[in-house]
Amino acid sequence: MAILKIKPSTKDYLWGGHRLVDEYSIEHDGDICAEAWLLSCHKDGPSYIDSGEYKGKSLNEYIDIKGKEVLGRNCERFKDFPVLIKFIDAKDDLSVQVHPDDEYALANEGQYGKTEMWYVLDALPDSSLIYGLNSEISKEELKDSILNNTLIDVVDRVKVNKGDTFFIKPGTLHAIGNGLLVLEVQQNSNVTYRIYDYDRADINGNKRELHIDKALEVTNLNKVINEKNDEHLADCDYFTADKIEIDGEYKGYVDNDSFLSIIVIDGKGIIQDSNDTIEFKKGSSLFLPANSKEFIIEGNCVLLFTRIR
Repeated sequence: MAILKIKPSTKDYLWGGHRLVDEYSIEHDGDICAEAWLLSCHKDGPSYIDSGEYKGKSLNEYIDIKGKEVLGRNCERFKDFPVLIKFIDAKDDLSVQVHPDDEYALANEGQYGKTEMWYVLDALPDSSLIYGLNSEISKEELKDSILNNTLIDVVDRVKVNKGDTFFIKPGTLHAIGNGLLVLEVQQNSNVTYRIYDYDRADINGNKRELHIDKALEVTNLNKVINEKNDEHLADCDYFTADKIEIDGEYKGYVDNDSFLSIIVIDGKGIIQDSNDTIEFKKGSSLFLPANSKEFIIEGNCVLLFTRIR
């Protein structure tokens, strides 16, 4: 099996900055690079192979050619590719939003819901994010706060530092605040119910659509506690994410259970197996198919490993 270098799709949402290009070497034309979809089989932003014989093909096309066994046995329970991994650069506040669970999303949107994790890559001294409500309220009280433009008074705004991790279950109101650079691991879904967008308009004067009725149906009305995991950055039915710090040599193994995604948070190095040797740097995305077996990484770097348990 080959080690695959992955080229992301990018998004120019109005709240984004340019740090992903300047600091993470993401290729993007334009003044705004809000997101880079580092590992994606989603139709709204597929990733592409950027090395070897399959260079130029989408990750989906590669999987169709090689067969779903490249994803591993633990992925057999999923109809589609299970995860989507992103960089997010928030120069401005993101909208307050909520994601449905699988049952609601499949019934109403024809795709899966979204469980996700945020790892904070960088934060300004005064950066914060919205994570749930600051106390239990009724659906009527939440609706009133939206209609009266007082939603910000009932959400829980949390101070954020570099290296913080947040696990976001479906139903949790949330929003990334300005000045944050985030690495997100999520279910392979683009279902988002936007509930508040600071009354912003794009360059053509158009305001983004809100999804208030659906958001009210799925929002958790209780105060949410951020769940910490002692062994992993995050671990759930959809993904397991680990931060790996290397100074020298690291030996790893990819078995039949799951593929391995590697996102380079910082630093640089070389990864090699019996077939390939690939250089990587801050911002790189690598995909090791299931049953790739032994690999060696040499360098000084910080990596995010994502597998399916």
